[in-house]
Amino acid sequence: MSDHVANAEPQSESSVVVGGIDCGTNSIRLKIARIDAHGVHDIVPRTLRVVRLGEGVDRTHRFAEEALERTYAAAREFARILDEHPVQALRFVATSATRDAQNRQEFEDTIESILGVRPEVISGVEEADLSFLAATSMTARTDLEPPFLVVDLGGGSTELVLGGDGATAPATRVDAAFSMNIGSVRMTERHLTNDPPTQAQIDAAVDDIDAHIDEAFTHVPAGRARTIIGVSGTVTTMTALAMGLTEYDHRAVDGVRMDFGTAFAVDDRFLHMTRAERSTYKTIHPGRIDVVGGGALVWNRVLERVSQAAQADHGQRIDSFVASEHGLLDGLVLDLGNRLLHER
Repeated sequence: MSDHVANAEPQSESSVVVGGIDCGTNSIRLKIARIDAHGVHDIVPRTLRVVRLGEGVDRTHRFAEEALERTYAAAREFARILDEHPVQALRFVATSATRDAQNRQEFEDTIESILGVRPEVISGVEEADLSFLAATSMTARTDLEPPFLVVDLGGGSTELVLGGDGATAPATRVDAAFSMNIGSVRMTERHLTNDPPTQAQIDAAVDDIDAHIDEAFTHVPAGRARTIIGVSGTVTTMTALAMGLTEYDHRAVDGVRMDFGTAFAVDDRFLHMTRAERSTYKTIHPGRIDVVGGGALVWNRVLERVSQAAQADHGQRIDSFVASEHGLLDGLVLDLGNRLLHER
């Protein structure tokens, strides 16, 4: 593990201050928090910059120079924030796009020169584990029925994580996980190239998504789930739109239970919109406008297929999901802090 240790202010023996950076296909995020026995206490809440690091990687298997420069600029901004808020340890993880990029060493070297910590290109399984930890321990609800299926829908990959049966294991224990090489950016670049996409493009994307779900279901018995928890920008953005929010409010979205009927109708409507039409909605981050339709399509298919699997497994379809603001970044910070406390 590449944990950067800075000249942090002295901390009590019962708490630590740590930072985490999650660099995905579409966005890069920083979080600084104090971790103690009572959980995570934000010092610098999630700072997000949409850099589209994975632009074109699905086709070229290389980072574009423009994408790298956008990401380096965000890293320099994060370095300034870390100078103002010293941490005892910092971990930088990179996910789907970096796993695929042939020129990733240049990226890793430059990030290390800026931040003093080398990016860790984590596996889809570790990404899934950290997302599950955060979603099941930090989401603002206490009435969720296990087992849980956490769906982390990113720009380049989508993780399905089953666990927390509530009887023989802790709620945060993962029983099975699988990372699918599909996400909002990949589906948009691979299939949904028209504006708006044609029905033929949508049908091709659905076939692609379903093939990946078929494979995932051979590794993850998703039908055992009783509760679906969705994390990531696509899920929370589409949930906010389904709630009718005119501006994004993470406090309003976290922990909301949304019925499939409402979600499907909104997801389908935004999938068929032009990018200009989507841009009139302040609820959508500008950096997601062109790819949110592709993400919504992945989300719809996952929900529908899991519901069908649940019907086959225990005779009861799932007809709602819970949106969570807590995914990989929160799990990264919580895990790092807990390990430092344990070492003491």
